[in-house]
Amino acid sequence: MSPILDIDLLRSFAVVAETGALSRAAERVGRSQAALSMQMKRLESLIDQPLLTRTGRGVLLTVQGERLLVHARRILVSHDDALAELSGRSLTGSLRFGCPDDYAQAFLPALLRGFAQHHPAAAIEVVCAATPRLVERHDRGGLDLALISMPLAAEREILRREDLVWVVARDGPSHWPDPLPLALGDPDTLDHQAALAALDRAHQAYRLAYASGSLSGLLAVVRSGQAVAVLTRSAVPSDLRIQSRTSGLPSLPQIGLTIRLDAQRASPLTRAFAAHLRAVLPVL
Repeated sequence: MSPILDIDLLRSFAVVAETGALSRAAERVGRSQAALSMQMKRLESLIDQPLLTRTGRGVLLTVQGERLLVHARRILVSHDDALAELSGRSLTGSLRFGCPDDYAQAFLPALLRGFAQHHPAAAIEVVCAATPRLVERHDRGGLDLALISMPLAAEREILRREDLVWVVARDGPSHWPDPLPLALGDPDTLDHQAALAALDRAHQAYRLAYASGSLSGLLAVVRSGQAVAVLTRSAVPSDLRIQSRTSGLPSLPQIGLTIRLDAQRASPLTRAFAAHLRAVLPVL
């Protein structure tokens, strides 16, 4: 008989993956750390694969654990949605959700449409801004949860990886003046910091020709052909061009997407939307 993946085991595993520590996960699921550890051993036995690596600072997912997490999130969302629909417990209420400007057009329509299919009475107020502004607003209590960008080196749950790319007007010049004119976001944003760090490492001269905290402002500058910008690959509009590696510009790093959420204070609606993000965002 084939092994059966128990919903309770998958739910506990997803919380362990999110928190990165058995102690914090045990508090979240209302179990002792020893009981939660036994659950993880049982799940590993069912899968017949190691899922977690214990470290001095918590736990990390193995390759098999990362693969299982993708399936676990989908299963949990489908399970919870089925229960809500069949029992008539479609969630109501409102939540305030922060989303970085560059992901709004790429991801928001699918995220909101999918959630509304199961919770049509829920109201979601969307706030679009750069990640540092979203973090500030969340910390002040102005957002229930936020999707934010972060360096991959940060020790937090990463839902999706995104390439940073150099972007120019589709009919823009093939050779840029020296120093390179840049159009960048606020100094505390990852695109700004990554661009300057890459150019400094390459000893390439540049000047900050345009700066804007608004994505639409940066896109307007790039469309004018007056400067080069840095965006995430998924946010590049079709009328702009990504500079190839042969352009002479230095390579840029990947960044990660994660959720900022106060799990202890989150409402059922907020937790449901966070679970929806975790299940859907990695496969968009």
